[in-house]
Amino acid sequence: MNALDRFYARLASPGYGGDYNPEQWGPGTHAEDRELMREAGVNLVTLGIFAWATTEPTPGAYDFTWLDAHMDRLADAGVAVCLATMTASPPPWLARLHPETLPVTAEGVRLHPGSRQHWCPSSPVFRRYAVRLAERVATRYADHPALALWHIGNEYGCHISRHCHCEVSTAAFRTWLRERYTTLAALNDAWSTTFWSQRYSAWEEIHTPRAAPSFGNPAQQADFWRFSSDELLACFLAERDVLARITPDTPVTTNFVPVAKTLDLFRWAPHLDVVSYDSYPDPHDPDAAQRAAFSYDVMRGLKGGQPWLLLEQAPSAVNWRAHNGRKPPGRMRLDSWQAVAHGADAVLFFQWRQSRGGAEKFHSAMVPHAGRGTRTFRAVAELGAELAGHPALLRSTPARADAALLVDWPNWWALETEAHPSASFDFLRTALAHHKPLYDASVACDVVSVDTDLTPYRLLVVPNLYSLAQETATRLTDYVRGGGTLLVSCFSGITDEHDRVHLGGYPGPLREVLGLTVEEFDPRPDGTWAEVIRPEGAETVVASDDGGGPAVTRHSYGRGTAWYLGLRPEPDALRALVDRVRAEAGVRPVAEGLPAGVQARVRVTAAGERLRIVLDHRDGTVTVEPERAAR
Repeated sequence: MNALDRFYARLASPGYGGDYNPEQWGPGTHAEDRELMREAGVNLVTLGIFAWATTEPTPGAYDFTWLDAHMDRLADAGVAVCLATMTASPPPWLARLHPETLPVTAEGVRLHPGSRQHWCPSSPVFRRYAVRLAERVATRYADHPALALWHIGNEYGCHISRHCHCEVSTAAFRTWLRERYTTLAALNDAWSTTFWSQRYSAWEEIHTPRAAPSFGNPAQQADFWRFSSDELLACFLAERDVLARITPDTPVTTNFVPVAKTLDLFRWAPHLDVVSYDSYPDPHDPDAAQRAAFSYDVMRGLKGGQPWLLLEQAPSAVNWRAHNGRKPPGRMRLDSWQAVAHGADAVLFFQWRQSRGGAEKFHSAMVPHAGRGTRTFRAVAELGAELAGHPALLRSTPARADAALLVDWPNWWALETEAHPSASFDFLRTALAHHKPLYDASVACDVVSVDTDLTPYRLLVVPNLYSLAQETATRLTDYVRGGGTLLVSCFSGITDEHDRVHLGGYPGPLREVLGLTVEEFDPRPDGTWAEVIRPEGAETVVASDDGGGPAVTRHSYGRGTAWYLGLRPEPDALRALVDRVRAEAGVRPVAEGLPAGVQARVRVTAAGERLRIVLDHRDGTVTVEPERAAR
């Protein structure tokens, strides 16, 4: 039995609970917590995420007595603990003793304590203190019966810790560049520094991309995104290595935030035993459910379809939007089942009990300020009972998808640098637009990286693959040649991995498989996009609005087909086109004939039983022929 199997063995049904912060409360509340957790069906909590200052109130002086009592109490209650290393937010004393650990913005402003994540990812001092604390926590609780999973850090890259421009980070960036390029000549070539007289003659001349008079070097910016993601990963790995040494049989995780460009999650995922995620869909956003589904498809794709854990969501309102409306009745249940449908093996909330003070006191919790006699707590208890009634869901896996959508973080970083034909390129918006027709049609879709084995998929959707390495282009070409259907959106195949243009005509190394050349781009002030396309074997499916040539093409290549969108279609047009493409590729919905606003997904148990989950995002009822519906 491996470490992850041991974690799952602790749970009889999907994990259910929340972020527990007992250090905010006294003994009377702790006694009530035990009673209410039993009533709510809690079997898993995260513990100690922001407890560094409580556990190490002064440097090197540790107090674990308070945590011992809570770990014992939770073990006695049969509640498994995802125990944090407590390193997400350092105590004020660390900044007082070591101000060099504080982050610096691109404008040179040093940030200070009073919030959270006020640390420089490259700081060896911060890492030393963090690793020391993680080691003490791991040693203390290695054999505790409540310990089921390690939670390292918290929401890496969510706040200012995503980038730092201090001298420590600058030196670390230079070291990272030396390892990547070996010589200054190679770096100068990759960064095209002959332009604007940027050629470097010494490593010491290189800085992080700080505030500058005009457009920065795009290759430098893209490398700084790579570096920043890697530095945060190094912080995570420093703690993970300690935990692996002391508790090799306890799995590790950390919670990713709603999908953003900060971290290259495909580089992170191999280092986690199980992926975890925090989901906060806006109840007043009509597209929130699809946005959440896309994020869940990313989480599932990070480890090749392995189930993941929802570590945070809000039972009702959050505290950080301009207008923090509540979730209407039934919405929290629907959101939770949507996560399960897309592969979640746990449904947890931030947080267990609503804080009395601090910046998040108006963030909803499983136990609101008014206590158990509330709509929210009743809904929490009902959901706990409902999930406990479906034990077969635990460790079941989402049914294999025939469609996939490609996401590449280095491409994302390069696409959104400055001085492009249009400033309106937004990779996430484009990816969501291409995911939505599949979501609306109840077509299961995996989100995959450029390194994924593509052969199992009938359809691969590739949004705005602006930055394209030759190796990736070869894999896409081979995919089509072997019988796959490829759908590529505009402004793809433009540069290599160093943001140098592929010469000889756009879309560079995709020119042959797509059967066309793009001669010019024509972005419009209204946000629309057009291209001057010259077919080289591709057939015109949709002509451009100015009659100047094709806007959408189809090219038979080998045993497969490659489609190209030289425009940004309106949603209805894109839906119609994707429906046609997937029908030709033989990609079918999970369930046929569902009305708009209703989705279905299937999970498969170890015994091969298919569990179909139907999600109705409308007001009304729907009848679905059963496979076996968990609703």
